[in-house]
Amino acid sequence: MADPNDTSIKNWPEDERPRERLVKYGEDKLSDAHLLGILIGSGDRSARKNAVDLSRDLLKLFQNFHQLDQASVTELCQVKGIGLAKAAQIKAALEVGKRMSSQISGKKERMQGSQSFVEHYSPFLKHLKKEIVKVVLLNPKLYVIKDLTISEGSLNASIVHPREVMIPAIKESAASFVLIHNHPSGDPTPSQQDIEITHRLNKTGQIIGIKMVDHIIIGDGDFYSFSDEGLL
Repeated sequence: MADPNDTSIKNWPEDERPRERLVKYGEDKLSDAHLLGILIGSGDRSARKNAVDLSRDLLKLFQNFHQLDQASVTELCQVKGIGLAKAAQIKAALEVGKRMSSQISGKKERMQGSQSFVEHYSPFLKHLKKEIVKVVLLNPKLYVIKDLTISEGSLNASIVHPREVMIPAIKESAASFVLIHNHPSGDPTPSQQDIEITHRLNKTGQIIGIKMVDHIIIGDGDFYSFSDEGLL
């Protein structure tokens, strides 16, 4: 006789179990809680909660996958039943999703225009709580040689010195570069500091002979391109 207090998913009707539903109907037919439950794998017996119950607790606290992505492992572990192993599984899966979103069919392509850079880097930058500044080094045909994080700032500002861009650009024999950073506020409108940094790097690039192709600011669902606006 089944224990009425046993909430294990194995006691659910087979057609309602997340893994079986995924196999039978496809992953797109599962709810967020069911997908997260598959990732978590097991529940918390002491709290009499299965993996889907824990997933619902997580989503109740963090609301959605974007908020989960912003949460630290320590913050995820604040949910009863979520230990380091489960938190690490969640963070790893979210990172896989971001990397997949930024990849272009497993092959290198020319970065043609601001949209190419936004599609590639936005998954990593648009929901961060702090400002991250990256420089993308390009060869003469606009293929990415390398990208580097050159500054991690506060919620308010991040200081970028031309040498942090030019030294790696020279070492990598880059023909040009693009500066990319996010605005944690979600509004990509450039600040006065953003404008000043752009002018300074553009002038330095002209002197050294390494062209500044663009400065792109990533917001929440939107972006600002200095090149598209005719400011470079």
